[in-house]
Amino acid sequence: MAISTTLAPYASRPEQSRGRLFDEPESATRTAFQRDRDRIIHSAAFRRLQYKTQVFVYHEGDHYRTRLTHSLEVAQIARSICRALDLNEDLAEALALAHDLGHTPFGHAGEDALDELMQPYGGFDHNAQALRVITLLEHRYADFAGLNLTWETLEGTVKHNGPVLDDPLPLATAEYVARHDLELSTYAGPEAQVAALADDIAYDNHDIDDGLRAELFSADDLAQVPLVAPVLAELRGHYRDLSREQLVHETVRRLIGAMVDDVIGESLKKLAHSGARSVEEIRALSHPVIAFSDAMTVAQKALKQFLYIRMYRHPRVNRMTEKAGRVVSDLFGLYTAQPEQLPVTRGDDMPDTPRRVADFIAGMTDRFALEEHRRHFDQNS
Repeated sequence: MAISTTLAPYASRPEQSRGRLFDEPESATRTAFQRDRDRIIHSAAFRRLQYKTQVFVYHEGDHYRTRLTHSLEVAQIARSICRALDLNEDLAEALALAHDLGHTPFGHAGEDALDELMQPYGGFDHNAQALRVITLLEHRYADFAGLNLTWETLEGTVKHNGPVLDDPLPLATAEYVARHDLELSTYAGPEAQVAALADDIAYDNHDIDDGLRAELFSADDLAQVPLVAPVLAELRGHYRDLSREQLVHETVRRLIGAMVDDVIGESLKKLAHSGARSVEEIRALSHPVIAFSDAMTVAQKALKQFLYIRMYRHPRVNRMTEKAGRVVSDLFGLYTAQPEQLPVTRGDDMPDTPRRVADFIAGMTDRFALEEHRRHFDQNS
């Protein structure tokens, strides 16, 4: 492929990639990062995101976000930010599409339950599980397990939230970096940092949208949140006959625009101040270069606090959380006691049955987990 010429000097360039764990010939028509993106999109784990939810279980309505729609929204926001900053859009898109591949069914409720069950066996972490999915559990290629993605995509998947300094490391991460160093103590490249903030922006705003649609809170409640109040005031001042759906959409799109503009402005300042002239110099810094301004950071924290109280701890959501934990716990106990119930796949010679059980449950969709639970535990099934 032709060498990139329109990127900033500190952007990640595919022709300068550190390569793949298993050598492959380069494509004549796609860059290394474009191939990573395409492999993620065509993976089984990515397709399953369609029926994995974050707050609402899949059967509660067709209009709520799933992990798939969320990942697409993150990718769109990440590309927009990268375009404004002259960073590599393809790498950011690949990272945005991969960042949720390790999530369990039932959102954070499922992950919390599985992590508690896996504590005697090294715990469960969705970022580490995403690395496990793309390096081991996908069985699409004849020459290697996983997707054989570039070093930069693997690094960004593990480190998009910053250096990984846990002691001990999540087991899946420790196992992989023992043979392929991802330099966990440094920040990732700027595209991974963009993907992380794009995730925050998408998450906050689609939770506003979903929470209003589900009537967990009202627009009047949101008017008490500093970041949202001026947006609602402007809309109500300019438009007298907005429908509820239009008010929700106009609010969310303006909030996304404000947060994206803030990231771009603040990041341009930080990038200029850093003096970095290469992606390696970005990694060597002691702080991220992609960030919200101080004012937006404070405003976003207030929004997250509102959502935590009014949405994530809402009685309807609490009931779902309790049920999700019970489903995951019951299935974990069943498969651990009866590993013959697990599907036969390549890699079944692995002796660690609890880890195999965690892989199987984490890969389930909400729908499949509920069907499996009904099949095994409902006497009338």
